[in-house]
Formats: sequence, structure tokens, C-alpha cells
Amino acid sequence: MDKKYLLFDLDGTLTDPKEGITKSVQYALYKFGITIEDRDELCPFIGPPLKDSFMEFYNFSEEDAKKAVILYREYFTDKGMLDNKVYEGAEEVLKSLVDRGKKLYVASSKPEVFVRQIMKHFGLDIYFTFMGGSDLNGTRDKKADVIRYVMKECGLKDPERVVMIGDRKHDILGAREVSIDSVGVLYGYGSRQELEEAGALKIAETIFDLQNLL
Repeated sequence: MDKKYLLFDLDGTLTDPKEGITKSVQYALYKFGITIEDRDELCPFIGPPLKDSFMEFYNFSEEDAKKAVILYREYFTDKGMLDNKVYEGAEEVLKSLVDRGKKLYVASSKPEVFVRQIMKHFGLDIYFTFMGGSDLNGTRDKKADVIRYVMKECGLKDPERVVMIGDRKHDILGAREVSIDSVGVLYGYGSRQELEEAGALKIAETIFDLQNLL
């Protein structure tokens, strides 16, 4: 796979955000009178746009889902954002890719302001040309919209040289919508079946498999 411009998802692809995200979702649901004891039940929230997840998994109306996102961010900003860890080997792989002349970008459904803080906190920002995400007002929350935004901001006009890397179907479907190839990773939170059915061109089981593919 000879791609020059590599777009990475953040949650489940570069870092494992399970603790922070599930605690933030747990907090938001509790405010709606829903008590979740086992936070593993909330892992499906990792990756997709939050509003969609509250609507899909708990049948929230769009209005309530928007309120839940505000509550989520209340906890996430204060406590959950850095309750996170970089996947073992990730920094080594990023450095190797940059050393080989690849250009790296983040394209995340997480708000860009959080993306930049997390990447800087873990020292991963130095490997990336640009770090893009959704916006806080909800006008750029679909993965395809984020990918288009990153490509436009960075002048990436040749889709044949761009690839999206992520762990959930939303990364793969977003890439398809903007006509770029995608690689699904299995060390995150999506299954092989989910990624293959979404149309991933390649699947990487480990982060070092991903390095070899790229």
C-alpha cells in the first residue's frame, strides 16, 4: 500500500480511551436516571459520534442526545480526557512512518480542541502535520465531514494517495464517502466483521501489522 498521506483516527487507533470515555458516558446517563454498573457495556460509544450513539443505544431523542453530549463533555473536560493511554508501539510506528517520508494527519470524531490537547499531552503531536476533529457546535460531526475538512485544510487533492486508518465502521464508511481507501485495525474496538462489511481495503491485526501495510 503505497500511500503518502495517512489519516489516523484517534480513539481506538492511536490511544485507548476506554476509562475516560466510559466514565463520561456513565456520568451523562446517570444524569438521565440511567445507572450503568459495568462500564464495559459502554465500549460501543468509543469511536462513533456521541450524539448518534446516545440515540442508537439508549433511544434518546435528538434533543436529549444533545443534552447528553453536553453532560458528557462536562465530565470529560474535567476528568475523563486524559484518563487515556497510548497503545504500546504506537509512537515507534509513527516515528518510523515519518522517517520514511509519510505525512501524518489526525481525522477524529472527537472535538478538535480535545484532540489537540490529548495529542500534545502524550507527545504524539510532533509526528503530525495537522490534527483535525469535529467541532463543538455539531456541524462537523460525521467522519466523512471530518475527513473532507482535513483534506481541504491540508490541500490533499489526490485521493489515490490518501488512506484513512481506524478501528470502527464509521472510519471506513467515511473514507468510502469521500472516495479514499481505508485500513481497519483490530487492536481497537471494532471487529473484523464490522470492518470488512464496511468495506475496509485492508485489515491490520496489530499496530506493527499496520506499520508493515503502510
